[in-house]
Amino acid sequence: MSFQKKKAAAVAVLCVLGATSLLAGAQTIRIANQGDALSLDPHSLNESLQLSTTANVYETLVGRNKDLSVAPLLATSWKQTSPTVWRFELRKNVQFHDGTPFTADDVLFSFARAAGEGSDMKSNTTDIKEVRKVDAHTIEIETKGPFPILPDVITQLMIMSKKWCEENKAVTPVDRRKGIENTASFKANGTGPFRVRERQPNVRTVFVRNPTYWGKIEGNAQEIVFTPIANPATRVAALVSGEIDVMEPVPVQDVARINASPNARVISGPELRTIFLGMDQKRDELLYSSVKGKNPFKDKRVRQAFYQAIDIVGIQRTVMRGASRPTALMVGPGINGWTEAQDKRLPYDVEAAKKLLAEAGYPSGFEVTMNCPNDRYVNDGQICQSVASNLAKIGVKINLAAETKGTYFPKILRRDTSFYLLGWTPTTYDSHNALTALTACPDDKTGAGQFNLGAYCNPKVDELTKKIQSETDKPKRDAMIKEAFELHAADVGHLPLHQQALAWGVSKKVALTQMADNYMPFKWMSIKP
Repeated sequence: MSFQKKKAAAVAVLCVLGATSLLAGAQTIRIANQGDALSLDPHSLNESLQLSTTANVYETLVGRNKDLSVAPLLATSWKQTSPTVWRFELRKNVQFHDGTPFTADDVLFSFARAAGEGSDMKSNTTDIKEVRKVDAHTIEIETKGPFPILPDVITQLMIMSKKWCEENKAVTPVDRRKGIENTASFKANGTGPFRVRERQPNVRTVFVRNPTYWGKIEGNAQEIVFTPIANPATRVAALVSGEIDVMEPVPVQDVARINASPNARVISGPELRTIFLGMDQKRDELLYSSVKGKNPFKDKRVRQAFYQAIDIVGIQRTVMRGASRPTALMVGPGINGWTEAQDKRLPYDVEAAKKLLAEAGYPSGFEVTMNCPNDRYVNDGQICQSVASNLAKIGVKINLAAETKGTYFPKILRRDTSFYLLGWTPTTYDSHNALTALTACPDDKTGAGQFNLGAYCNPKVDELTKKIQSETDKPKRDAMIKEAFELHAADVGHLPLHQQALAWGVSKKVALTQMADNYMPFKWMSIKP
């Protein structure tokens, strides 16, 4: 795009924001992100921005406090009645936004929906055997074995109205892999502190305070206007000029500029997300490669060559401007099971990588397509460009396919990829989540390995993962997590890159809570007139 076109696009976006600001009242907070939530369906995509957005409208049985500890939401209390049975007392006198009372029937329906065809939340239901109704405000969840972290696991399973879904033909989730939409894509009916007043995908979404909300809303925001602004410079300009009040992510090169402005500042902190690369290790021939008749990624030497050819410190310095933490594990600090002793990367060594490729039968390298989003993670497109440049030094030609997450996620979630970049925040803040979702052998029936898009598979890792989910002795459990990560690292099952840092640009008029899972609860946001 030419400079003139970029300038015109920026002016157009600012004009739209300016028109919005004229209508906005003193208690309207205008938020911008590099991308949009792809759907309002809370079961359609297990992606943080979408879950963060819909969590303001829908609620779960168990939620999170500001320090990420578990908190009662639609369940007021819970207890184990046996090693495999949990009883949840449901909150009474709660209504969905359309006035329908919330009951146990909605919970049973929502858990079945989240576990069903088209759902992207299956991995959160993998270990649940049955959800049953005791009475209108009591349910029991039976697990397949002892499962001490069940309350943590269900903090992402949002509750929908059974009646509303049936009336609006939204009984099954929106299937992002197949491009199937339904009413839940564009409309929402939750129990949460905010309602959706207007939805224009990729343009703007307007949320308004729920006047019948059962709980306390700490902040004073009456209206939230969410606008996706893909261009980083335009987002920063809008914040500095006061056209928007909150934006994320802040480009690392613009942190100092925002902090020096009179109207805004950057709030930063560690994020629990790990950015990594995955490789198709299942197909006998890669879909997108110059190698025919075999799959080079089935050879550990090739995977290790890729790993050791990536200059992660260089990426940290030049692409991330220091706002990342190189990692050797699929989880980072703050996640139960992470240990500093294990978090040691293989050395960056181009010559060793060349030798490994030659030993594997690729002395001149090969071509492969790399799929990458360019509007989801911090500097994701630039990270992939740097990886491509690094791999060129060992003779690997990367055909980089970078695209908006709106088309990227449906593609890779179909496993229509040979080499891809992904980020993952364990929603339970426990390593079991990453092991189940990212490293378990894929099983479409149970949801295990749902995001193991390259189909890495080690039965011993699976065996340990199953034991971890039911082990109640913490030292034993942590030892099994350690062993599982050791096996995965020895296999070079994935290529971990780094944990990115959070950076939100915030107006000095706005008070909010930044959480390490990168969720942005509207109920904790306030703005000064």
